Amino acid sequence: MKQSNAQWKQALGGQIAPDLGTEIDIFENEILLRKQGKIDEKVFAETRLRRGAYGQRYDNGQRHDGVESRTLAYPSAELTKGPMTLWDAPGMQRIKIPFGGLNARQLEVLGEVAEEYSDGIAHITTRQDVQLHFIHIDDTPALMRRLAAVGITTREACGNTVRNVTACPIAGVCRDEAFDVTEYAKQCAYFLLGHPDTQDFGRKFKIAFSGCDTNPCALVRIHDLGCIAREREVDGKVERGFEVYVGGGLGTVPYVAKLFDEFLPVKELLPVAQAMARVFARLGEKKNRNTARLKFLVAKLGLEEFKRLVLEERATLTYDPRWDALEAAAAVPAEQPLRPAELLQIDPAPSEFAVWRGTNVYQQRQKGYSTVTIALPLGDVTADQLRGLADIARKYVNETVRTTVEQNIVLRWVADADLPALYEELKALGLHAAGAGTIVDITSCPGTDTCKLGISSSRGLAGELRMRLAESSLAAEEAIRDLRIKVSGCFNSCGQHHISDLGFYGVSRNKGGVAAPHFQVVLGGQWTENAGSYGLAIGAVPSKRIPEAVTRITSRYLNERQEGESFQSFIRRIGKAECKKMIEDLGDIPPLALDPSFYSDWHDPRVYSLKDLGIGECAGEVVSAIDFQLTACEREAFEAQLALESGQTEKAAQIAYEAMLHGAAALLGWRKRGHDGTPDSIVAEFRTHFHDTQIFFDPFTGGKFAHYFFRAHERREEARNEEQVHRLIEETQLFIEACHSCYLRLSAAPAAV
Repeated sequence: MKQSNAQWKQALGGQIAPDLGTEIDIFENEILLRKQGKIDEKVFAETRLRRGAYGQRYDNGQRHDGVESRTLAYPSAELTKGPMTLWDAPGMQRIKIPFGGLNARQLEVLGEVAEEYSDGIAHITTRQDVQLHFIHIDDTPALMRRLAAVGITTREACGNTVRNVTACPIAGVCRDEAFDVTEYAKQCAYFLLGHPDTQDFGRKFKIAFSGCDTNPCALVRIHDLGCIAREREVDGKVERGFEVYVGGGLGTVPYVAKLFDEFLPVKELLPVAQAMARVFARLGEKKNRNTARLKFLVAKLGLEEFKRLVLEERATLTYDPRWDALEAAAAVPAEQPLRPAELLQIDPAPSEFAVWRGTNVYQQRQKGYSTVTIALPLGDVTADQLRGLADIARKYVNETVRTTVEQNIVLRWVADADLPALYEELKALGLHAAGAGTIVDITSCPGTDTCKLGISSSRGLAGELRMRLAESSLAAEEAIRDLRIKVSGCFNSCGQHHISDLGFYGVSRNKGGVAAPHFQVVLGGQWTENAGSYGLAIGAVPSKRIPEAVTRITSRYLNERQEGESFQSFIRRIGKAECKKMIEDLGDIPPLALDPSFYSDWHDPRVYSLKDLGIGECAGEVVSAIDFQLTACEREAFEAQLALESGQTEKAAQIAYEAMLHGAAALLGWRKRGHDGTPDSIVAEFRTHFHDTQIFFDPFTGGKFAHYFFRAHERREEARNEEQVHRLIEETQLFIEACHSCYLRLSAAPAAV
């Protein structure tokens, strides 16, 4: 029988750190006050987010993971009686795991709470967190206390806070690192957790640490604050520091982080991070959350002015003894192995073991030891598997376990001689899948399974691609084996589609008045060098035809690549126009009446949009003028890409702006709203009839994409550099997607507008 909050409080009180215990007590009281109507819902929403408690979307009581549907602990009938409130609809609980570090007992407790409060599955995120879905708000205090008793917190896992501090999962054993960043990431995480200077942000703040600049283990360049380990010699002594980057981020429009300092001594990292937080809290946007990330502040002020303000703020800070923790970090004892090093004698070796070893085993810099990656399809691990991993962590390693940004788990310090036995034990748990860090190891956000922003089923597509690639001979080809595929259910890049070799994000398209799930295909991203560059979308493809798109693109690379040519270099050489040609014919789909499969998402038999089922004339192939006009806008946005690719930045900016203008004009014409054809008139009429009335607003993004259009109009005469034009094209694509979405909403229910 499940124990109550009060019972767990009494049982675990002495095992919980006082500050965490007090925090949970406060939250429990806030839940009670909200139920009594004594706390405003907006206030409570922020306070629960700061404890990692999210609302979530429901899918008739099932999640579709690309292989099979998972029945929830909460019967679907209970979730479909009508509009649900916070109190009768379970949500998602995010659990903070600084630098991804876990021990055996923590794995066991994660398994216990996943089993008792969720659907028995824990999900590893792209920020090394753990998420549990279908958690009832009433259970969160007990869940939090059980986690706190083993040193895990959910505090500031969400909300306008410093999110989980991530770090390279092989820090300390990496062959390429300058030094082990583990302790530095840990100290930074706990120094900023609950710090008074981090409580007044307009949006979230993300930090990452990497031991080197070449590997993608921490993705430093997509963060608000990114730190790469560096060493230099001063007066004959080796000094540690960090190459610091600021203002990076993915989201709807990605920004590349800027170099803040080539070498920041470790003793200055915490005070500078604190000063940066104070500047962000003071000057960052507060009213419009769409422009409230640090990347927008850095872009607005300029890097030099931002740096001046931070260093000026640093000079005013009162000394904090906790700053000294980083200087002492070098003296913290390094992780120790459980067993003596012993080399593996492979003769004979099972073929499946050899394949697994080739992809999932990393030879540490410490001779005789390896780090083993446990590949988790879609980042999911069951309660039983977590308990089994806890036993393995005690048996083979010194409980040295970490999560990764690729949604996997690693075991560090495995003696090489133990690899065959470890493989057999992982196999017994169903955790022996090969392919970690390869093309089959696909990253995905939750998408339409549980996210309220999901447009298309990212998990469904990722699961299907994983299954097909695992069965295909393509995945074995050395040239494409290590490519990364990443899938997001919408434009927000939670699946990190911008920095993958092959990226996809969910959109919808209209065919004969019926919506069909699609994905934009993103090429040009770079996963290596800590996320070295961002890709752009080249066109939308129906969800059910994405596997064919993957096959075409990868096959052409295999057949036409030059010796030693990387995938990114190949894409640049043939050009975006040629890439688009490869997938152009995949965009056509038959009407619903002829083939309904295109109008449902992966592993979900239901029609994609129930609202659109009322329009039954799809077989007539009637295409309205706005369909043609918005398609033309997409073409213009792509032409802007081609101009940018050829170095014509001014031309690219002009084409991108005009594509937005034509999208706005298309909506105005469809709604029979007049304008005189000039840009000023189109903008003014669009603002009046679509923005000010809010009928253009997406339920989740509000007027963000309209503001991209207004800003492009205001800045149409300004000169822009390559990076700024890249961003403008991204904004153009999103504005056109918003035009599509607005048209679909209004055409489905015109009387309601």
